[in-house]
Amino acid sequence: MTILAKELAPGNLVSYYPSEARGDVLRSRTVGAVVLQRTLDIPAPPARLLADWERETSQQLRLESGDVESLPLPRARLRWPDYKACVRAVSEWTATLAPGLGDVLADADIALMTCRGARYHHDGAQYGGAAFCNLFLSEDKGLDLHFPGTGQRIPLVRGTAVVFDTGQPHAVIDRRSSGFSVDDFPAERDCGLVFLTWELPVENDAVASALGIAFDVEPALALRTDAAQVLVNGKRAEVCAASGRWMPVD
Repeated sequence: MTILAKELAPGNLVSYYPSEARGDVLRSRTVGAVVLQRTLDIPAPPARLLADWERETSQQLRLESGDVESLPLPRARLRWPDYKACVRAVSEWTATLAPGLGDVLADADIALMTCRGARYHHDGAQYGGAAFCNLFLSEDKGLDLHFPGTGQRIPLVRGTAVVFDTGQPHAVIDRRSSGFSVDDFPAERDCGLVFLTWELPVENDAVASALGIAFDVEPALALRTDAAQVLVNGKRAEVCAASGRWMPVD
């Protein structure tokens, strides 16, 4: 009950991030409240590649509940004949969201990731200058991508594609749960997910337009802020890993 009493209303979220266009000087922007989603028709990765990912996840990364880690993409591409088809499907979808967004995706950094669920978090401190585009490659394992700030719960199946602001809290949780719990991901459960992720620069007009991001909303505070972060109603805050609620930082 004490935690609930301290909870901050999500209110006004402002991301302060190092702007490449301004020589990495901190710039302020709103956190986009739009989460774009679609389930794309993509081919399943080959069985031997799925087995390789499972071995890497369990034996080398030793992923635990809530962990998110990277997998080697160059090696995977050598054994993945439909890799280009997956990338093309995402490119064609994003091109329908805003003029030029497909071209932004083509030039963006891409990585291969794996997780066993994911605690509630935001990525605004490390990736405040970016939005994420994710394409999930695994079959349905009874997990949802949850955005508590928007109320969206997106079932994660093969072909689930999402574009969202890195400052927007999110988690991968059990479909039957209302929040994240390590107990939902026991060692014997097959709940590993693999996905491709792109970093899209928020200062690109197509990205900002698609997510409804406005810039220089708190220019004076940006000049006084010494670290990339997301502030809630002008206050320092962190995301509760179990519930996704914003909590004040003392």
